[in-house]
Amino acid sequence: MISPDKLLDLFRLRRSVRRFTDAPVDTAGLERVLEAARLAPSAHNRQPWRFVVVQGEARARLAEAMAARLRSDRLADGAAPEDVEADAARSRDRLTKAPAAILVCLTMEAMDRYPDARRAQAERLMAVQSVAMAGENLLLAAAAEGWGACWMCAPLFAGEEARRALDLPAAWEPQGLVLLGQAAEAPRPRGRINLEDVTAWR
Repeated sequence: MISPDKLLDLFRLRRSVRRFTDAPVDTAGLERVLEAARLAPSAHNRQPWRFVVVQGEARARLAEAMAARLRSDRLADGAAPEDVEADAARSRDRLTKAPAAILVCLTMEAMDRYPDARRAQAERLMAVQSVAMAGENLLLAAAAEGWGACWMCAPLFAGEEARRALDLPAAWEPQGLVLLGQAAEAPRPRGRINLEDVTAWR
């Protein structure tokens, strides 16, 4: 069994990395991080997550589709066109230059159905929480592989575009995009609120 101290060391080691070297990510390692995600706890054990390893031309299609949605939204907000183009280019580059990318999706297909909005919303939130736990497992497993990784929420703003670009089933709702690879940067530890400031003992 892993010691509590070693587990905490892994948590402290994990960083959100957005720049990677050109070194490829091996398939066996990718399968291990996906297996870690699959083993996450979930509401009713319904496992409402789906994972898409985005490769090759599919990655370019996804990058362009998400950049187009970003461009459209920012221009509608009244942002300066040159700023919008810079943001869209940065978004495309980030996605296409990472050695590996995994789109994490939510599906409500196996979740319970309720006739009232209150319980239906709670059920959906339970599914979202389950997918987030799978994502955390994935990120921690990537750290254990010695990889940098970053969870990007951009698919929440471009879910339909991502689904079409990758020809995904209608029930697969993009939630996050995890970029993986050998880190080309060593981000400084980010501050954390003191434990006593976020914990209540009753």
